[in-house]
Amino acid sequence: MASAHFMHIEAATDSTSPIASVDGRNAGGAGPPLNAWVWPVVLGLFTAGGVWALVHEIVWFQLLQLSLGSSAVSLAVLLGTFMGGMGIGSFIAPRLAAVGRHPLAVYAALEAGIAVCGAGLLWAAPTLGSLYAASLPAGYPGLVVRGLVTAVCLLPPTVLMGATMPVLAGFVARTAATDAWLGLLYAGNLAGAVCGCLIAAYGLLPRFDLFTVGSVAVAGNLAVAALAAMVAGCTPAPAPAAFTSQTRRRLDRGLLVAVGLSGLTALAAEVAWTRLLALQIGGTVFAFAVILAVFLAGMGLGSVWAASLARATGDARTAFGLCQLLIPAGITWGAVQLAHSLPLWPINPSLGRDAVATFQLDLVRCLWAVLPATCLWGASFPLAVAALARRGDDPARRVAGASAANTLGAIVGAVAAAPLVWTCSSQGTQRLLILVAAIAAGLALVPIAAAAWRVFPRGRLAVASGGCLAVTWVAAMAWLVPPVSPALVAYGRFSGLWGGDNEFVYIGEGLQASVAVTRTPTGLTLYHNAGKVQASSVSQDMRLQRLLGHLTTLVPESPREVLVIGCGAGVTAGAVSLDPRVESETIVEIEPIVPTAVLAHFSDHNGGVLRDAKVRVVIDDGRHHLLSTPRTYDAITSDPLDPWVRGAAPLYTFEFFELAKSRLRPGGVFTLFVQLYQTNDAAVKSQLATFFAVFPDGLVIGNTLGGMGYDLVLLGQSGPTVIDLDAIARRLDLPEFAAVRGSLADVGIGTVEELFATCIGNADSLCAFLADAEITTDRNLRLQYLAGASLNRFDSASIYARMLAGPFRFPAAAFRGSTDTVQAVEAAMQHAARKAGAEPP
Repeated sequence: MASAHFMHIEAATDSTSPIASVDGRNAGGAGPPLNAWVWPVVLGLFTAGGVWALVHEIVWFQLLQLSLGSSAVSLAVLLGTFMGGMGIGSFIAPRLAAVGRHPLAVYAALEAGIAVCGAGLLWAAPTLGSLYAASLPAGYPGLVVRGLVTAVCLLPPTVLMGATMPVLAGFVARTAATDAWLGLLYAGNLAGAVCGCLIAAYGLLPRFDLFTVGSVAVAGNLAVAALAAMVAGCTPAPAPAAFTSQTRRRLDRGLLVAVGLSGLTALAAEVAWTRLLALQIGGTVFAFAVILAVFLAGMGLGSVWAASLARATGDARTAFGLCQLLIPAGITWGAVQLAHSLPLWPINPSLGRDAVATFQLDLVRCLWAVLPATCLWGASFPLAVAALARRGDDPARRVAGASAANTLGAIVGAVAAAPLVWTCSSQGTQRLLILVAAIAAGLALVPIAAAAWRVFPRGRLAVASGGCLAVTWVAAMAWLVPPVSPALVAYGRFSGLWGGDNEFVYIGEGLQASVAVTRTPTGLTLYHNAGKVQASSVSQDMRLQRLLGHLTTLVPESPREVLVIGCGAGVTAGAVSLDPRVESETIVEIEPIVPTAVLAHFSDHNGGVLRDAKVRVVIDDGRHHLLSTPRTYDAITSDPLDPWVRGAAPLYTFEFFELAKSRLRPGGVFTLFVQLYQTNDAAVKSQLATFFAVFPDGLVIGNTLGGMGYDLVLLGQSGPTVIDLDAIARRLDLPEFAAVRGSLADVGIGTVEELFATCIGNADSLCAFLADAEITTDRNLRLQYLAGASLNRFDSASIYARMLAGPFRFPAAAFRGSTDTVQAVEAAMQHAARKAGAEPP
């Protein structure tokens, strides 16, 4: 998410920018002339370096999120550490290049070091993650531990990454290269970053595991290092730079603060806009790759445009100030497009099943919304570096100061953005960013205006008028920022088509996600998250949620302690709480605003579960909670977001299922929701095969709509899956289970036979369907790519029919009880299977 800014810093962090001295002065000394072939080779090397840097970043973040979790807190720690390392690298780079070595040799050493760190991280991340999980304290000490683990993993390679650009650009400047080659160097690095982002998301990661992709990036770094060392051996070292007595002159603190504020607005807006764009185009790994690529491309274009802007104004400081003054317009444009205009585009995503067409459409929408602002941010840093220049100064020291200020602001923006959206809404956050950009503009332009006020008394009216116009301009831009569209929050990429007459009774922008609750004219209540309906009081959804909850507690002999992963509308958790044997229920929900919305609008449907004294709500990532707690449970049920949503796949991996199984007590039950809509055969196969790899005796129970498939419940036990039908029947007849009986009766389930009627079998029953299934592991996260390719498909009935293709096979070993009861369940299953398209046995 913040990679656009990382690469922007990396691509612009050097005093030798083509606009660093707009009057043409060069502080460095010129070395011997170089052969013409050197410049294309250097450009190619740095372009390739940009490719592998982005591939590394994506792999490292996915590896660390498996252990640290996908919560906003964990992501803030990751982003802050990554950017901090880049800033440190940029700061120390001038010292690395000033020790008399050939800059290309230093660059080769940096690339080799990144390769070594990258290879080490591939091996060390799982081990460190295990140690982290075993020793994690609660509360703020836990945050410290997260930070330490992240620092150990990310600081060494990111420091080296941050040093590459200053070292390599220093080689170009000290050899008196033309400004054109400097501009191409920046553009090449950013182009490489764009390519690396798209290649990783669309080419490498859908086909290979994280270890393999990371190894490819390591090999790429080594190849770049080897070629750079060869070029260094074939070219003379440039002459060392010489500086005047003004080298140690203090940098303009006002400009440094302005540079920091520019970095803050860039990263904060990127975080806020990424959330809105994810709603608009779907929060898949592919969508995030497109968003990141657009941010990178916009900043690259802005860096190139900076030279023209400086020449047009004749003054880099003025150009930087005007750029900051235009950023409010860029923010307002993006806000209007994302919150008001794009959600109304009459686009039906379900018609675009071709991946290429979907990519093109997503790319156009991203470019349309964010390109103006990203170009302005892309131009800001090199303009600021140029504005800090003084005749005879030390460019390395100047760039180090600007880079440190910019990185510090970027860290603040990245960390503060999600809490700001949570507390102030996206509208309030963007208005605040407009104010911050205006302050940055003032820090740059007010000294110029003050000087004009003193020197040209007759021009004071013009200065005052300009100030008033600027204030009016900023106020107008802030006023024009609209609130987020309720239809976008509720219906996401279908917001231009769906909604109808539904009433929006709740709209909330939280720390992690945006949530909506709507009510239909007929009184049905719908819970929306990730831009779609996740739960509702509609009959088929209520049946699924109650089936999931009641199976979780009815199958085990003594479900005293139960864990519910994912609060949703609270209906599943409410079904769990109705079992009189449940003494303690823990609900783990990643988004803090969800329990509040559910308590206010779904209590009638979930039995007021969040008010139940035996229920405890924990705000955390479900996987992270299981990793960090030694507690065991009698039953666990998992109802995560759609597998195509980025960050959900870790809740469907082989290792997660093993983790959940290890937290079950003897005879304990694990249940899982699997959807058949907005997915494809390959994704469903992967979910089932991965589940069966850990729970080989598990069962698949369908939730049908008119006899056709809609979604599934998977059920497994800590040992062999054996369901005592008679025991369940006896429990349901007890007076204390009256609430459970009523809850099941509300969704059309009155007997044990009806409870298991839609069970379609086990691994043996589905062996033909699962013949070519791919297992999703922590190393490949395959499901998020399989499901992400088909989020616009609605083929649940046909997928369910293909699951049932072939003769029906009753999983006799999974059921015990009286002969009559077992036969009745078998007959009910056969009838439901034939209705859905299965062949008779």
